[in-house]
Amino acid sequence: MPDSPPEREIPLNLYRHGDPLVVRVRSNRRLTAAASGNDVHHVVVEFPQGAFPFLEGQSAGFAPPGLNARGRPHVPRLYSIACDRSGDDGAGDSLAICVKRVLYRTESGDEAHGRASNMLCDAQPGDTLPMTGPAGREFVLPADPAANLVLIATGTGVAPFRAFAQHRATLPHAGRGQLWLFFGVQTRADALYADEWDAHAAQPATRVTYALSREETTADGRRVYVQDRLREAGQPLLALVRDPRTHVYVCGIKGMEVGVEAAFAALAQDAGLDWQALRQALWIAGRWHVEVY
Repeated sequence: MPDSPPEREIPLNLYRHGDPLVVRVRSNRRLTAAASGNDVHHVVVEFPQGAFPFLEGQSAGFAPPGLNARGRPHVPRLYSIACDRSGDDGAGDSLAICVKRVLYRTESGDEAHGRASNMLCDAQPGDTLPMTGPAGREFVLPADPAANLVLIATGTGVAPFRAFAQHRATLPHAGRGQLWLFFGVQTRADALYADEWDAHAAQPATRVTYALSREETTADGRRVYVQDRLREAGQPLLALVRDPRTHVYVCGIKGMEVGVEAAFAALAQDAGLDWQALRQALWIAGRWHVEVY
C-alpha cells in the first residue's frame, strides 16, 4: 500500500465580517447568452499577492452594503471559488467566483433582487468590495493526486469543480486519478465553462457527461436530469465509487442530492448491494461530500 499523503493545513477564516479583506474587481463577464433566462457572471477580484491563500473547494464571502431589516450589517453570502489555488491568472493575487443573478417575486407580486448576487453581477472593474474567508474544509480537493473524483453538479454548482479540474491539469498525467463530471443544466448554452470542460474531456482519465433538461428526454419522454445520467452510467460508475481512492462531490441547488442518492441506490440494488451501508462507509471515510444551497 502506498503511503497516505501528508495532512495539509487548510486556511480558514483569515478575514471575518468585522475585519474583511478589501479587494478590487478586476473583471466581470457574463457567462450565459443575453437571451438566456439565467444571468450568470464570472467575477474576478484581485488583492495583494498571497494575501488570501485558499484551496480548491473553499468559498469566499461577500456582503452587500447597508443594513438589513433589523438594522444590522448584512451577513456575507458565500460563493465557491471558481479557480485553483494559484488564482485566476496563476499569479496568486486573484480569485474568481461564479454568480447567478437572483430575481424573485415577493408575496405581494413585486420583483425583488438578491442583494449580494446583484451587487456582484453589477460590479465594475475598479470597484472595491469587502471579502471574508476562506471558508470550508469539508469540500476541499483531496491532497492525493491519485484520488478519483466523481463530480456531480447543477448550474453554478460547477464552480468548485472548475477549480478542481484546473488544479488537476497542472499535475503530471502519470499517477493522476480519474475525473468524471456529471453536469446538469437547462440547455447546452447554459453549460458554464463548456469550452473548458470540452478541453478537459480531451485529456486522459477525464470524462464529462451533460444532462440538458430542456433539450433532452429520457426513453419514456421525461426531461433528463443529472440523476438520469448517473443511472445510465451504470455499473462502471458504481465500481468507480466503490474504489477506495474515489471521492464523490455533489454541488448545486438544494434538493438535487435526493435524486442523486436515488440513482446510486438503484445502481447498488442492481448489483445486490445496500446503498445506505455503502454511503455510510463513504461518509465515514471522508469520501462523500455534499454542498447544496
